[in-house]
Amino acid sequence: MRRMTAALLAPLVFAGAAPARADDPLKIAITQQGAWDTGIAEIGKRSGIFKKHGLDVDILYTQAGPEAIQALIAGSVDIAEGAGISAAIGTISKGAPVKIIGAEIQGSPDQYWYVPADSPIKGIPDFNGKTLSYSLPGSSSNAAALALVAQYKLNAKTVSTGSIAATLTQVLTGQVDIGFSAVPFFLDKVEAGQIRIVATGDDVAVLKTRTGRVNLANLDNLQNRRPVLRRFREAYRETIDFMYTDSAALKMFAEYAKLPDAVVAKVRGLIPKASLDTDDITGAEQIISEAVAGKFIAAPITPEQLNAMIDIPK
Repeated sequence: MRRMTAALLAPLVFAGAAPARADDPLKIAITQQGAWDTGIAEIGKRSGIFKKHGLDVDILYTQAGPEAIQALIAGSVDIAEGAGISAAIGTISKGAPVKIIGAEIQGSPDQYWYVPADSPIKGIPDFNGKTLSYSLPGSSSNAAALALVAQYKLNAKTVSTGSIAATLTQVLTGQVDIGFSAVPFFLDKVEAGQIRIVATGDDVAVLKTRTGRVNLANLDNLQNRRPVLRRFREAYRETIDFMYTDSAALKMFAEYAKLPDAVVAKVRGLIPKASLDTDDITGAEQIISEAVAGKFIAAPITPEQLNAMIDIPK
């Protein structure tokens, strides 16, 4: 009798138990593995913040923004993170089924250019007649190099050198004169006296007054997975707060970026929290002007047309 009663009750017990909710999968293509600003998703994943918001994040790293955007267009990922704003609006203007869902960085506080320690190049006036590197056409480093050349009326030749790591090799072997990088990459080499910083994003006026890089999603996700994207933004913002308030975030970043503690300790001072504000796209006129100058778009667009390319969930 007892066995029969237990057998009858068992299905009721299991039927009454609430099933565990599976986390929603989210694939993200991110530019330049190892940077502080592009490390938000990585730190959010390692800290458990994304999981707390019901997200199972899978990260794909690319050399630059154009590769991340192509992965998004192809449907290989759900979000492209850290793409240059010029490349983003150029891609959307050509009919790509994607939209901007937030800023990735405001201004270019992370950008800098460097040379070998024994290079005769001491500053921006010495860039004339030299080769100036950027990652890939359409990237934020491409836009930065063009803006630097335009502001100082340089005759430097801009050259695509791929990833930050590949660029260092080309600079140290003399294949290119001036390398590009971003905080915190190679700050240890600066301290060791192997390379010298000869210009930064703060030397270029236009880079400080507009959004530099953005995050994008494809239209399918915006239409069918908006609640998931909203939770992504919530987790993303919470992770930024964690990165600027908890020392555990610095430890996670040091492990992820494989950088010494002395370098990592400087990151929060070099890249202010305000520069990671994701809610606003700033400097519309400057963005449009740069996109035309860099031939990312054929002709100027209106601020209203730019706004139509943006879908930032509130």
